[in-house]
Amino acid sequence: MSLLILAYLGGALTILSPCILPVLPFVLSRTDQPFLRGRLPMLAGMALTFSAFATLVSAGGAWAVRVNEYGRLAALLLLAVFGLSLLWPKLAELLARPAVALGNRLAASGAAMPASSTQPSPMGSLLLGVATGMLWAPCAGPILGLVLTGAALKGASVSSALSLAAYAAGAATSLAAALGIGGRLLAAMKRSMGLGEWLRRGMGALVLCGVAIIGLGADTSLLARLSATGPARLEQVLVDGLGMKRSAPQAANAADRDASLLPAAYVAPVDRAGNLPVEGRLPSLDGAVQWINSPPLSSEQLRGKVTLVYFWTYSCINCIRTLPYLRAWADKYKDQGLTVIGVHTPEFAFEKKPENVRRAIADFRIGFPVAVDSDYRIWGAFDNSYWPAAYFVDAHGNIRHHNFGEGDYANSERVIQSLLAEAGNSSVARGVVAPDASGAQAAPDLKNIRSAETYIGYKQASNFASPGSMRQDAPRRYSVGNLSLNQWGLSGQWTVGAEQARLDRADGSIVYRFHARDLNLVLGPAADGRAVRFVVKIDGKAPGDNHGADTDGSGNGAITQTRLYQLVRQAGTVGEHLFEIRFLDPGARAYAFTFG
Repeated sequence: MSLLILAYLGGALTILSPCILPVLPFVLSRTDQPFLRGRLPMLAGMALTFSAFATLVSAGGAWAVRVNEYGRLAALLLLAVFGLSLLWPKLAELLARPAVALGNRLAASGAAMPASSTQPSPMGSLLLGVATGMLWAPCAGPILGLVLTGAALKGASVSSALSLAAYAAGAATSLAAALGIGGRLLAAMKRSMGLGEWLRRGMGALVLCGVAIIGLGADTSLLARLSATGPARLEQVLVDGLGMKRSAPQAANAADRDASLLPAAYVAPVDRAGNLPVEGRLPSLDGAVQWINSPPLSSEQLRGKVTLVYFWTYSCINCIRTLPYLRAWADKYKDQGLTVIGVHTPEFAFEKKPENVRRAIADFRIGFPVAVDSDYRIWGAFDNSYWPAAYFVDAHGNIRHHNFGEGDYANSERVIQSLLAEAGNSSVARGVVAPDASGAQAAPDLKNIRSAETYIGYKQASNFASPGSMRQDAPRRYSVGNLSLNQWGLSGQWTVGAEQARLDRADGSIVYRFHARDLNLVLGPAADGRAVRFVVKIDGKAPGDNHGADTDGSGNGAITQTRLYQLVRQAGTVGEHLFEIRFLDPGARAYAFTFG
Protein backbone atom coordinates (compact mmCIF):
# COMPACT_ATOMS: atom_id res chain seq x y z
CA MET A 1 0.00 0.00 0.00
CA SER A 2 2.85 2.39 0.78
CA LEU A 3 4.36 1.73 -2.64
CA LEU A 4 1.03 2.38 -4.37
CA ILE A 5 0.63 5.68 -2.52
CA LEU A 6 4.19 6.65 -3.34
CA ALA A 7 3.74 5.71 -7.02
CA TYR A 8 0.55 7.79 -7.23
CA LEU A 9 2.27 10.84 -5.71
CA GLY A 10 5.25 10.39 -8.04
CA GLY A 11 2.91 10.35 -11.03
CA ALA A 12 1.19 13.50 -9.82
CA LEU A 13 4.57 15.27 -9.75
CA THR A 14 5.11 14.42 -13.43
CA ILE A 15 3.21 17.59 -14.38
CA LEU A 16 6.24 19.53 -13.06
CA SER A 17 8.73 17.54 -15.16
CA PRO A 18 9.88 18.41 -18.69
CA CYS A 19 9.02 14.89 -19.90
CA ILE A 20 5.35 15.88 -20.06
CA LEU A 21 6.08 18.42 -22.83
CA PRO A 22 6.07 16.07 -25.88
CA VAL A 23 2.54 14.77 -25.17
CA LEU A 24 1.11 18.05 -23.87
CA PRO A 25 -0.32 19.14 -27.26
CA PHE A 26 -2.32 15.89 -27.53
CA VAL A 27 -3.71 16.29 -24.03
CA LEU A 28 -4.52 20.00 -24.34
CA SER A 29 -6.39 19.33 -27.58
CA ARG A 30 -9.21 17.94 -25.39
CA THR A 31 -9.59 21.07 -23.25
CA ASP A 32 -12.84 22.09 -24.95
CA GLN A 33 -14.51 18.69 -24.46
CA PRO A 34 -16.91 17.66 -21.65
CA PHE A 35 -15.07 16.00 -18.81
CA LEU A 36 -16.96 12.69 -18.63
CA ARG A 37 -17.30 12.08 -22.37
CA GLY A 38 -14.13 13.72 -23.66
CA ARG A 39 -11.32 14.39 -21.19
CA LEU A 40 -11.79 11.56 -18.69
CA PRO A 41 -11.79 8.73 -21.29
CA MET A 42 -8.66 10.16 -22.90
CA LEU A 43 -6.79 10.35 -19.59
CA ALA A 44 -7.96 6.83 -18.68
CA GLY A 45 -6.77 5.44 -22.02
CA MET A 46 -3.41 7.17 -21.60
CA ALA A 47 -2.93 5.80 -18.06
CA LEU A 48 -4.00 2.24 -18.85
CA THR A 49 -1.91 1.96 -22.01
CA PHE A 50 1.22 3.33 -20.37
CA SER A 51 0.92 1.06 -17.33
CA ALA A 52 0.25 -2.05 -19.48
CA PHE A 53 3.17 -1.57 -21.85
CA ALA A 54 5.55 -0.31 -19.15
CA THR A 55 4.84 -3.47 -17.15
CA LEU A 56 5.65 -5.75 -20.07
CA VAL A 57 8.67 -3.82 -21.34
CA SER A 58 10.21 -3.40 -17.87
CA ALA A 59 9.89 -7.15 -17.38
CA GLY A 60 12.30 -7.61 -20.27
CA GLY A 61 10.16 -9.21 -22.98
CA ALA A 62 11.71 -8.51 -26.38
CA TRP A 63 8.38 -9.17 -28.08
CA ALA A 64 6.76 -6.49 -25.89
CA VAL A 65 9.39 -4.00 -27.03
CA ARG A 66 8.61 -4.79 -30.69
CA VAL A 67 4.85 -4.50 -30.11
CA ASN A 68 5.39 -1.17 -28.39
CA GLU A 69 7.37 0.11 -31.39
CA TYR A 70 4.60 -0.86 -33.80
CA GLY A 71 2.08 0.68 -31.43
CA ARG A 72 4.02 3.95 -31.43
CA LEU A 73 3.91 4.08 -35.23
CA ALA A 74 0.16 3.48 -35.24
CA ALA A 75 -0.30 6.11 -32.53
CA LEU A 76 1.70 8.69 -34.49
CA LEU A 77 -0.39 8.01 -37.60
CA LEU A 78 -3.68 8.32 -35.69
CA LEU A 79 -2.63 11.55 -33.99
CA ALA A 80 -1.41 12.98 -37.31
CA VAL A 81 -4.88 12.38 -38.78
CA PHE A 82 -6.36 13.98 -35.66
CA GLY A 83 -4.16 17.06 -36.08
CA LEU A 84 -5.04 17.38 -39.78
CA SER A 85 -8.76 17.16 -38.95
CA LEU A 86 -8.37 20.09 -36.56
CA LEU A 87 -6.69 22.12 -39.30
CA TRP A 88 -9.14 21.26 -42.08
CA PRO A 89 -12.82 20.86 -41.09
CA LYS A 90 -13.59 19.30 -44.49
CA LEU A 91 -11.38 16.34 -43.62
CA ALA A 92 -13.22 15.95 -40.32
CA GLU A 93 -16.56 16.03 -42.14
CA LEU A 94 -15.35 13.46 -44.64
CA LEU A 95 -14.32 11.11 -41.84
CA ALA A 96 -17.58 11.73 -40.03
CA ARG A 97 -19.92 10.68 -42.82
CA PRO A 98 -22.48 8.10 -41.62
CA ALA A 99 -21.56 5.67 -44.37
CA VAL A 100 -18.04 5.22 -43.01
CA ALA A 101 -17.32 1.99 -41.16
CA LEU A 102 -17.07 1.66 -37.40
CA GLY A 103 -13.40 2.62 -37.22
CA ASN A 104 -14.03 5.84 -39.13
CA ARG A 105 -17.09 6.57 -37.01
CA LEU A 106 -14.95 6.27 -33.89
CA ALA A 107 -12.45 8.63 -35.46
CA ALA A 108 -15.29 11.04 -36.35
CA SER A 109 -16.55 11.13 -32.79
CA GLY A 110 -13.15 11.37 -31.15
CA ALA A 111 -10.01 11.49 -33.21
CA ALA A 112 -11.50 13.59 -36.00
CA MET A 113 -14.47 15.28 -34.39
CA PRO A 114 -16.00 18.05 -36.54
CA ALA A 115 -16.19 21.50 -35.08
CA SER A 116 -19.98 21.39 -34.94
CA SER A 117 -20.16 18.25 -32.80
CA THR A 118 -21.10 18.80 -29.18
CA GLN A 119 -21.40 15.20 -27.99
CA PRO A 120 -18.04 13.45 -28.41
CA SER A 121 -17.93 9.68 -28.14
CA PRO A 122 -16.16 8.39 -25.03
CA MET A 123 -14.78 5.55 -27.16
CA GLY A 124 -13.19 7.99 -29.58
CA SER A 125 -11.58 9.94 -26.73
CA LEU A 126 -10.40 6.68 -25.20
CA LEU A 127 -8.76 5.82 -28.53
CA LEU A 128 -6.89 9.13 -28.47
CA GLY A 129 -5.77 8.40 -24.92
CA VAL A 130 -4.49 4.96 -25.94
CA ALA A 131 -2.44 6.58 -28.71
CA THR A 132 -1.04 9.20 -26.33
CA GLY A 133 -0.16 6.53 -23.77
CA MET A 134 1.92 4.74 -26.42
CA LEU A 135 4.08 7.85 -26.82
CA TRP A 136 4.39 8.95 -23.19
CA ALA A 137 7.72 8.15 -21.50
CA PRO A 138 7.86 9.90 -18.10
CA CYS A 139 11.14 10.99 -16.51
CA ALA A 140 12.60 8.13 -14.46
CA GLY A 141 13.00 9.89 -11.12
CA PRO A 142 13.53 8.12 -7.77
CA ILE A 143 9.91 6.94 -7.49
CA LEU A 144 9.50 5.56 -11.00
CA GLY A 145 13.00 4.08 -10.71
CA LEU A 146 11.87 2.24 -7.56
CA VAL A 147 8.80 0.86 -9.37
CA LEU A 148 10.68 -0.14 -12.53
CA THR A 149 13.49 -1.81 -10.57
CA GLY A 150 10.95 -3.96 -8.78
CA ALA A 151 9.28 -4.88 -12.08
CA ALA A 152 12.60 -5.70 -13.71
CA LEU A 153 13.73 -7.92 -10.83
CA LYS A 154 10.43 -9.72 -10.25
CA GLY A 155 9.08 -9.78 -13.80
CA ALA A 156 5.58 -8.84 -14.91
CA SER A 157 3.27 -9.25 -11.92
CA VAL A 158 0.08 -7.89 -10.41
CA SER A 159 2.16 -5.85 -7.94
CA SER A 160 4.30 -4.16 -10.60
CA ALA A 161 1.26 -3.56 -12.84
CA LEU A 162 -0.68 -1.94 -9.98
CA SER A 163 2.30 0.24 -9.07
CA LEU A 164 2.69 1.46 -12.64
CA ALA A 165 -1.08 2.00 -12.89
CA ALA A 166 -0.95 4.06 -9.70
CA TYR A 167 1.88 6.14 -11.17
CA ALA A 168 -0.09 6.69 -14.38
CA ALA A 169 -3.23 7.54 -12.37
CA GLY A 170 -1.29 10.18 -10.45
CA ALA A 171 -0.10 11.72 -13.73
CA ALA A 172 -3.67 11.62 -15.09
CA THR A 173 -4.94 13.39 -11.97
CA SER A 174 -2.51 16.28 -12.32
CA LEU A 175 -3.19 16.49 -16.06
CA ALA A 176 -6.92 16.58 -15.37
CA ALA A 177 -6.37 19.60 -13.14
CA ALA A 178 -4.31 21.24 -15.87
CA LEU A 179 -7.00 20.46 -18.42
CA GLY A 180 -9.62 22.07 -16.19
CA ILE A 181 -7.61 25.26 -15.96
CA GLY A 182 -6.84 25.17 -19.68
CA GLY A 183 -10.48 24.60 -20.60
CA ARG A 184 -11.64 27.63 -18.61
CA LEU A 185 -8.88 29.74 -20.16
CA LEU A 186 -9.80 28.56 -23.67
CA ALA A 187 -13.49 29.29 -23.10
CA ALA A 188 -12.68 32.79 -21.85
CA MET A 189 -10.54 33.47 -24.91
CA LYS A 190 -13.30 32.29 -27.23
CA ARG A 191 -15.87 34.51 -25.56
CA SER A 192 -13.70 37.62 -25.41
CA MET A 193 -11.93 37.37 -28.75
CA GLY A 194 -14.06 35.20 -30.99
CA LEU A 195 -11.00 33.15 -31.85
CA GLY A 196 -12.54 29.68 -31.60
CA GLU A 197 -11.74 28.63 -35.16
CA TRP A 198 -8.17 29.95 -35.03
CA LEU A 199 -7.58 28.37 -31.63
CA ARG A 200 -8.74 25.01 -33.00
CA ARG A 201 -6.41 25.32 -35.97
CA GLY A 202 -3.54 26.41 -33.75
CA MET A 203 -4.11 23.33 -31.60
CA GLY A 204 -4.06 21.19 -34.74
CA ALA A 205 -0.71 22.70 -35.73
CA LEU A 206 0.67 21.96 -32.23
CA VAL A 207 -0.52 18.35 -32.49
CA LEU A 208 1.23 17.94 -35.84
CA CYS A 209 4.39 19.51 -34.42
CA GLY A 210 4.26 17.08 -31.51
CA VAL A 211 3.88 14.13 -33.90
CA ALA A 212 6.85 15.36 -35.97
CA ILE A 213 9.06 15.93 -32.91
CA ILE A 214 8.36 12.48 -31.45
CA GLY A 215 8.53 10.75 -34.82
CA LEU A 216 11.96 12.22 -35.55
CA GLY A 217 13.25 11.45 -32.04
CA ALA A 218 13.88 15.13 -31.35
CA ASP A 219 11.99 14.89 -28.04
CA THR A 220 14.76 12.83 -26.41
CA SER A 221 17.50 15.33 -27.30
CA LEU A 222 15.28 18.18 -26.08
CA LEU A 223 14.57 16.54 -22.73
CA ALA A 224 18.26 15.76 -22.26
CA ARG A 225 18.88 19.51 -22.13
CA LEU A 226 16.14 20.23 -19.60
CA SER A 227 16.52 19.68 -15.88
CA ALA A 228 14.13 17.59 -13.81
CA THR A 229 16.07 17.99 -10.57
CA GLY A 230 13.27 19.91 -8.84
CA PRO A 231 10.64 17.16 -9.13
CA ALA A 232 13.35 14.55 -8.43
CA ARG A 233 14.15 16.25 -5.12
CA LEU A 234 10.46 16.25 -4.17
CA GLU A 235 10.23 12.57 -5.10
CA GLN A 236 13.26 11.76 -2.96
CA VAL A 237 11.65 13.53 0.00
CA LEU A 238 8.58 11.31 -0.47
CA VAL A 239 10.71 8.17 -0.74
CA ASP A 240 12.61 9.05 2.42
CA GLY A 241 9.48 10.14 4.24
CA LEU A 242 7.67 6.86 3.63
CA GLY A 243 10.82 4.84 4.38
CA MET A 244 10.59 2.92 1.13
CA LYS A 245 13.19 0.36 0.15
CA ARG A 246 15.55 1.35 -2.64
CA SER A 247 17.98 -0.80 -4.56
CA ALA A 248 21.00 1.44 -4.08
CA PRO A 249 23.67 -0.03 -1.82
CA GLN A 250 23.89 2.90 0.56
CA ALA A 251 20.15 3.56 0.73
CA ALA A 252 19.67 0.93 3.40
CA ASN A 253 22.83 1.49 5.37
CA ALA A 254 21.92 1.02 9.02
CA ALA A 255 25.27 2.32 10.21
CA ASP A 256 24.76 5.67 8.52
CA ARG A 257 21.56 6.44 10.39
CA ASP A 258 20.68 7.45 13.92
CA ALA A 259 19.69 4.17 15.58
CA SER A 260 16.83 5.93 17.36
CA LEU A 261 15.22 6.62 13.96
CA LEU A 262 15.48 3.08 12.62
CA PRO A 263 12.43 0.85 12.20
CA ALA A 264 12.25 -2.09 14.56
CA ALA A 265 13.15 -4.41 11.67
CA TYR A 266 16.66 -3.01 11.61
CA VAL A 267 17.70 -3.32 15.25
CA ALA A 268 16.31 -6.06 17.46
CA PRO A 269 18.60 -7.02 20.36
CA VAL A 270 18.75 -10.76 20.92
CA ASP A 271 19.20 -12.62 24.21
CA ARG A 272 18.51 -16.19 23.10
CA ALA A 273 17.13 -18.02 20.09
CA GLY A 274 13.74 -18.50 21.74
CA ASN A 275 13.12 -14.77 21.30
CA LEU A 276 13.62 -14.98 17.53
CA PRO A 277 10.38 -15.36 15.57
CA VAL A 278 10.15 -17.42 12.39
CA GLU A 279 10.23 -14.90 9.54
CA GLY A 280 9.84 -17.44 6.74
CA ARG A 281 11.48 -20.43 5.09
CA LEU A 282 14.89 -20.44 3.40
CA PRO A 283 14.06 -19.92 -0.30
CA SER A 284 15.68 -21.80 -3.16
CA LEU A 285 19.31 -21.03 -3.94
CA ASP A 286 18.89 -22.08 -7.58
CA GLY A 287 19.60 -19.68 -10.42
CA ALA A 288 23.20 -18.61 -9.78
CA VAL A 289 25.25 -18.33 -12.97
CA GLN A 290 28.08 -20.07 -11.10
CA TRP A 291 29.39 -20.81 -7.61
CA ILE A 292 32.84 -19.83 -6.31
CA ASN A 293 34.69 -21.64 -3.49
CA SER A 294 32.08 -24.40 -3.50
CA PRO A 295 29.93 -26.61 -5.73
CA PRO A 296 26.30 -25.40 -5.98
CA LEU A 297 24.47 -25.58 -2.65
CA SER A 298 20.76 -26.12 -2.14
CA SER A 299 18.40 -25.39 0.73
CA GLU A 300 18.01 -29.14 1.29
CA GLN A 301 21.80 -29.61 1.65
CA LEU A 302 21.88 -26.91 4.35
CA ARG A 303 19.23 -28.57 6.50
CA GLY A 304 20.71 -29.35 9.91
CA LYS A 305 23.15 -26.44 9.75
CA VAL A 306 22.86 -22.84 10.86
CA THR A 307 23.25 -20.70 7.73
CA LEU A 308 24.02 -17.04 7.18
CA VAL A 309 23.02 -15.86 3.69
CA TYR A 310 24.71 -12.56 2.87
CA PHE A 311 23.75 -10.39 -0.13
CA TRP A 312 26.52 -8.09 -1.33
CA THR A 313 28.12 -6.52 -4.39
CA TYR A 314 31.81 -5.87 -4.61
CA SER A 315 31.90 -2.11 -5.28
CA CYS A 316 29.48 -1.28 -2.42
CA ILE A 317 31.37 0.45 0.42
CA ASN A 318 28.90 -0.78 3.06
CA CYS A 319 29.44 -4.36 1.87
CA ILE A 320 33.22 -3.89 1.82
CA ARG A 321 33.21 -2.68 5.44
CA THR A 322 31.10 -5.69 6.50
CA LEU A 323 33.32 -8.34 4.90
CA PRO A 324 35.91 -8.48 7.75
CA TYR A 325 33.13 -9.61 10.10
CA LEU A 326 31.79 -12.18 7.61
CA ARG A 327 35.27 -13.67 7.23
CA ALA A 328 35.80 -13.72 10.98
CA TRP A 329 32.45 -15.43 11.68
CA ALA A 330 33.05 -18.01 8.95
CA ASP A 331 36.43 -18.90 10.50
CA LYS A 332 35.31 -18.81 14.13
CA TYR A 333 32.18 -20.97 13.75
CA LYS A 334 32.99 -23.20 10.75
CA ASP A 335 33.57 -26.22 13.01
CA GLN A 336 30.56 -25.48 15.20
CA GLY A 337 27.83 -25.82 12.58
CA LEU A 338 27.74 -22.43 10.79
CA THR A 339 27.74 -22.09 7.00
CA VAL A 340 28.24 -18.61 5.54
CA ILE A 341 27.04 -18.15 1.97
CA GLY A 342 27.69 -14.98 0.02
CA VAL A 343 25.23 -14.06 -2.73
CA HIS A 344 26.85 -11.58 -5.09
CA THR A 345 24.03 -9.65 -6.79
CA PRO A 346 25.32 -6.81 -9.01
CA GLU A 347 24.32 -3.17 -9.02
CA PHE A 348 26.43 -2.00 -11.97
CA ALA A 349 26.83 -3.86 -15.27
CA PHE A 350 30.55 -4.54 -14.71
CA GLU A 351 29.68 -6.46 -11.53
CA LYS A 352 27.76 -9.03 -13.58
CA LYS A 353 30.94 -10.46 -15.10
CA PRO A 354 31.98 -13.64 -13.23
CA GLU A 355 35.68 -12.95 -13.84
CA ASN A 356 35.37 -9.57 -12.08
CA VAL A 357 33.56 -11.19 -9.15
CA ARG A 358 36.17 -13.94 -8.91
CA ARG A 359 38.98 -11.35 -8.82
CA ALA A 360 37.18 -9.33 -6.12
CA ILE A 361 36.70 -12.47 -4.01
CA ALA A 362 40.44 -13.13 -4.22
CA ASP A 363 41.27 -9.49 -3.39
CA PHE A 364 39.01 -9.56 -0.31
CA ARG A 365 40.36 -12.98 0.76
CA ILE A 366 36.90 -14.55 0.90
CA GLY A 367 37.01 -18.30 1.54
CA PHE A 368 33.31 -19.07 2.10
CA PRO A 369 30.98 -20.14 -0.78
CA VAL A 370 29.72 -17.37 -3.05
CA ALA A 371 26.79 -17.68 -5.47
CA VAL A 372 27.19 -15.36 -8.48
CA ASP A 373 23.61 -14.10 -8.77
CA SER A 374 24.00 -11.96 -11.91
CA ASP A 375 20.44 -12.74 -13.08
CA TYR A 376 18.88 -11.71 -9.72
CA ARG A 377 17.27 -15.13 -9.29
CA ILE A 378 18.24 -15.65 -5.64
CA TRP A 379 17.68 -11.94 -4.90
CA GLY A 380 14.12 -12.32 -6.22
CA ALA A 381 13.52 -15.56 -4.30
CA PHE A 382 14.34 -13.74 -1.05
CA ASP A 383 12.39 -10.64 -2.17
CA ASN A 384 15.48 -8.71 -1.09
CA SER A 385 15.97 -4.96 -1.63
CA TYR A 386 19.21 -4.18 0.20
CA TRP A 387 22.99 -4.27 -0.14
CA PRO A 388 24.24 -5.55 2.23
CA ALA A 389 21.58 -7.83 3.69
CA ALA A 390 22.10 -10.76 6.06
CA TYR A 391 19.54 -13.53 6.67
CA PHE A 392 20.08 -15.88 9.63
CA VAL A 393 18.63 -19.37 9.09
CA ASP A 394 18.24 -22.04 11.78
CA ALA A 395 18.99 -25.75 11.42
CA HIS A 396 15.39 -26.46 10.37
CA GLY A 397 15.53 -24.09 7.38
CA ASN A 398 13.61 -21.21 9.03
CA ILE A 399 14.72 -17.59 8.65
CA ARG A 400 14.88 -16.32 12.23
CA HIS A 401 16.56 -12.93 11.94
CA HIS A 402 17.77 -10.40 9.36
CA ASN A 403 19.97 -7.33 9.29
CA PHE A 404 19.94 -4.71 6.54
CA GLY A 405 22.95 -2.45 6.07
CA GLU A 406 26.23 -2.46 7.90
CA GLY A 407 26.69 -2.31 11.65
CA ASP A 408 24.96 -4.10 14.56
CA TYR A 409 27.76 -6.70 14.44
CA ALA A 410 27.71 -7.75 18.11
CA ASN A 411 23.96 -8.42 17.99
CA SER A 412 24.35 -10.37 14.75
CA GLU A 413 27.03 -12.57 16.31
CA ARG A 414 24.81 -13.24 19.31
CA VAL A 415 22.12 -14.44 16.89
CA ILE A 416 24.62 -16.89 15.40
CA GLN A 417 25.58 -18.16 18.86
CA SER A 418 21.94 -18.56 19.89
CA LEU A 419 20.99 -20.48 16.75
CA LEU A 420 24.01 -22.78 17.11
CA ALA A 421 23.08 -23.51 20.72
CA GLU A 422 19.46 -24.15 19.71
CA ALA A 423 20.75 -26.64 17.10
CA GLY A 424 22.35 -28.70 19.90
CA ASN A 425 25.90 -27.36 20.08
CA SER A 426 26.70 -27.21 23.79
CA SER A 427 30.11 -25.59 23.44
CA VAL A 428 29.49 -22.57 21.25
CA ALA A 429 32.33 -20.06 21.34
CA ARG A 430 31.41 -16.90 23.23
CA GLY A 431 32.55 -13.32 22.94
CA VAL A 432 32.39 -11.26 19.78
CA VAL A 433 34.99 -10.77 17.08
CA ALA A 434 36.85 -7.48 16.57
CA PRO A 435 38.59 -7.80 13.20
CA ASP A 436 41.51 -5.52 12.45
CA ALA A 437 40.41 -3.90 9.18
CA SER A 438 42.31 -1.32 7.18
CA GLY A 439 41.84 0.74 4.06
CA ALA A 440 38.32 0.81 2.67
CA GLN A 441 37.34 -2.08 4.97
CA ALA A 442 37.88 -0.02 8.13
CA ALA A 443 34.82 1.17 10.06
CA PRO A 444 33.39 4.58 9.03
CA ASP A 445 33.67 7.76 11.07
CA LEU A 446 29.91 8.21 11.41
CA LYS A 447 29.95 11.36 13.53
CA ASN A 448 31.76 13.31 10.81
CA ILE A 449 29.89 12.16 7.70
CA ARG A 450 28.00 15.08 6.10
CA SER A 451 28.12 13.76 2.53
CA ALA A 452 26.02 10.93 1.07
CA GLU A 453 26.50 8.50 -1.77
CA THR A 454 26.38 10.31 -5.12
CA TYR A 455 25.90 8.64 -8.49
CA ILE A 456 27.56 10.08 -11.59
CA GLY A 457 25.55 8.41 -14.36
CA TYR A 458 22.48 10.42 -15.37
CA LYS A 459 20.05 7.68 -14.31
CA GLN A 460 20.55 8.49 -10.60
CA ALA A 461 22.76 11.60 -10.64
CA SER A 462 22.10 14.33 -8.07
CA ASN A 463 23.70 17.63 -7.04
CA PHE A 464 25.43 18.05 -10.41
CA ALA A 465 26.62 21.67 -10.59
CA SER A 466 28.59 22.14 -13.82
CA PRO A 467 27.11 25.02 -15.90
CA GLY A 468 24.35 23.68 -18.11
CA SER A 469 22.77 20.28 -17.74
CA MET A 470 24.15 16.84 -18.44
CA ARG A 471 24.06 15.71 -22.04
CA GLN A 472 22.94 12.11 -22.08
CA ASP A 473 24.97 9.54 -24.04
CA ALA A 474 26.77 12.17 -26.14
CA PRO A 475 30.13 13.94 -25.80
CA ARG A 476 30.16 17.39 -24.24
CA ARG A 477 32.77 19.73 -22.82
CA TYR A 478 32.11 20.63 -19.18
CA SER A 479 33.55 23.12 -16.70
CA VAL A 480 33.36 23.61 -12.94
CA GLY A 481 32.63 26.81 -11.06
CA ASN A 482 32.12 27.48 -7.35
CA LEU A 483 30.59 24.53 -5.48
CA SER A 484 28.55 24.37 -2.31
CA LEU A 485 28.76 21.43 0.10
CA ASN A 486 27.89 18.13 -1.62
CA GLN A 487 27.82 19.65 -5.11
CA TRP A 488 30.06 18.21 -7.82
CA GLY A 489 30.97 18.85 -11.42
CA LEU A 490 32.93 17.66 -14.44
CA SER A 491 35.74 19.44 -16.26
CA GLY A 492 36.91 18.48 -19.76
CA GLN A 493 35.18 16.41 -22.42
CA TRP A 494 33.00 13.63 -21.05
CA THR A 495 30.24 11.33 -22.28
CA VAL A 496 27.73 10.75 -19.47
CA GLY A 497 25.86 7.45 -19.67
CA ALA A 498 23.10 5.99 -17.52
CA GLU A 499 25.52 4.33 -15.05
CA GLN A 500 28.82 6.16 -15.53
CA ALA A 501 30.67 9.06 -17.12
CA ARG A 502 33.55 8.35 -19.52
CA LEU A 503 36.40 10.76 -20.12
CA ASP A 504 36.86 11.22 -23.89
CA ARG A 505 40.10 13.20 -23.80
CA ALA A 506 43.00 13.31 -21.37
CA ASP A 507 43.28 15.96 -18.66
CA GLY A 508 39.67 15.90 -17.50
CA SER A 509 38.60 16.24 -13.86
CA ILE A 510 35.84 15.53 -11.36
CA VAL A 511 35.46 17.99 -8.49
CA TYR A 512 33.38 17.42 -5.31
CA ARG A 513 32.96 19.55 -2.16
CA PHE A 514 32.56 17.04 0.68
CA HIS A 515 32.59 16.63 4.46
CA ALA A 516 33.70 13.17 5.64
CA ARG A 517 36.83 11.39 6.83
CA ASP A 518 36.96 9.10 3.79
CA LEU A 519 36.15 9.75 0.15
CA ASN A 520 35.79 6.75 -2.16
CA LEU A 521 35.06 6.65 -5.88
CA VAL A 522 34.07 3.67 -8.02
CA LEU A 523 36.27 3.88 -11.13
CA GLY A 524 37.05 1.79 -14.19
CA PRO A 525 39.96 1.85 -16.68
CA ALA A 526 39.64 2.46 -20.43
CA ALA A 527 37.36 0.17 -22.40
CA ASP A 528 40.31 -1.81 -23.76
CA GLY A 529 41.64 -2.36 -20.22
CA ARG A 530 44.44 0.22 -20.41
CA ALA A 531 45.33 1.72 -17.04
CA VAL A 532 44.45 5.38 -16.48
CA ARG A 533 46.77 7.54 -14.36
CA PHE A 534 45.29 10.18 -12.05
CA VAL A 535 46.28 12.85 -9.54
CA VAL A 536 44.21 13.78 -6.48
CA LYS A 537 44.21 17.20 -4.81
CA ILE A 538 42.51 18.46 -1.68
CA ASP A 539 41.81 22.20 -1.65
CA GLY A 540 44.18 22.54 -4.58
CA LYS A 541 47.11 20.81 -2.83
CA ALA A 542 48.61 17.33 -2.66
CA PRO A 543 46.82 15.27 0.04
CA GLY A 544 49.96 14.46 2.08
CA ASP A 545 48.95 12.50 5.18
CA ASN A 546 45.30 12.70 4.08
CA HIS A 547 45.80 10.37 1.12
CA GLY A 548 43.70 7.22 0.79
CA ALA A 549 44.73 3.60 0.39
CA ASP A 550 44.80 3.93 -3.41
CA THR A 551 46.88 7.13 -3.62
CA ASP A 552 50.22 8.30 -2.27
CA GLY A 553 51.08 11.53 -0.45
CA SER A 554 51.47 13.35 -3.77
CA GLY A 555 48.00 12.21 -4.83
CA ASN A 556 49.23 9.88 -7.57
CA GLY A 557 47.37 6.71 -8.46
CA ALA A 558 46.19 4.55 -11.36
CA ILE A 559 42.96 2.83 -12.36
CA THR A 560 43.87 -0.75 -13.21
CA GLN A 561 40.51 -2.50 -12.72
CA THR A 562 36.88 -1.55 -12.17
CA ARG A 563 36.32 -1.30 -8.41
CA LEU A 564 36.01 1.10 -5.49
CA TYR A 565 39.09 3.28 -4.89
CA GLN A 566 39.74 4.95 -1.54
CA LEU A 567 41.17 8.33 -2.49
CA VAL A 568 41.02 10.36 0.74
CA ARG A 569 41.34 9.47 4.43
CA GLN A 570 41.73 12.55 6.58
CA ALA A 571 44.37 11.95 9.23
CA GLY A 572 43.57 14.89 11.50
CA THR A 573 40.47 16.94 12.20
CA VAL A 574 37.75 16.12 9.71
CA GLY A 575 36.31 19.12 7.88
CA GLU A 576 34.81 20.37 4.63
CA HIS A 577 37.17 20.26 1.65
CA LEU A 578 37.24 20.57 -2.12
CA PHE A 579 38.28 17.28 -3.73
CA GLU A 580 39.61 17.06 -7.28
CA ILE A 581 40.73 14.05 -9.28
CA ARG A 582 42.44 14.81 -12.60
CA PHE A 583 42.90 12.00 -15.11
CA LEU A 584 46.11 12.11 -17.14
CA ASP A 585 44.90 9.59 -19.73
CA PRO A 586 41.59 9.26 -21.62
CA GLY A 587 39.05 6.51 -21.10
CA ALA A 588 38.50 6.71 -17.33
CA ARG A 589 35.01 5.71 -16.21
CA ALA A 590 33.48 7.06 -12.98
CA TYR A 591 30.39 5.55 -11.35
CA ALA A 592 29.68 6.73 -7.80
CA PHE A 593 31.11 8.56 -4.77
CA THR A 594 30.77 7.07 -1.29
CA PHE A 595 32.00 8.32 2.07
CA GLY A 596 33.10 7.00 5.44
